[in-house]
Amino acid sequence: MGEVKVKICGITNLEDALAACSAGADALGFVLAPEAKKRNRYISFEDAREIIGELPPFVSTVAVCVNESIGVLAQYLSVFDYVQLHGEESPGDVPMKHVTIKSFQAGPGFSLADLMEYEVRAYLLDASVPGERGGTGVVCDWDVAQQAVATGRPILLAGGLTPENVAEAVGVVRPYGVDVSGGVESGPGKKDHERIRRFIDAAKASLA
Repeated sequence: MGEVKVKICGITNLEDALAACSAGADALGFVLAPEAKKRNRYISFEDAREIIGELPPFVSTVAVCVNESIGVLAQYLSVFDYVQLHGEESPGDVPMKHVTIKSFQAGPGFSLADLMEYEVRAYLLDASVPGERGGTGVVCDWDVAQQAVATGRPILLAGGLTPENVAEAVGVVRPYGVDVSGGVESGPGKKDHERIRRFIDAAKASLA
């Protein structure tokens, strides 16, 4: 496989967005779900749109959302390249499969058969934490993630990734891409630019 893709999620300001781009991020995630306010990772659609207008070309942007209507998702897709669904969306709720990422928690109740029912561009696999939808810093079950990768679908590995463990994670799971938020923060909602650089360098070098 080629070089692993890296998505830096939980972007809340232009400084962090530009730092991630400069470090080589392939995609930036903006959390539009209000429940992200408890970790200071929420950003409004309007603020995200302003930041996206300042980004260099060829960096993908992802709207992270929970149980939004098709109409709202369509609005997001007027600005973002992709929507990432973290709610109870059914396969029939996917707006346009070529611009949709569906998130799954690798825990009790998860099955590869359920994942395979969704026709989407990519599948994000995160840790399972009761009452949480993501961004917990808990490491995902890499064995389950390996099984998901074996289906041949493009899998994005999330959950507790850091500059210190991402190379090992990629070596074990061999996902299409990795997704990080808290693992490169200096504080809630604020990125550590050096950790972003180290994370991307480690991820990109892991399969070289």
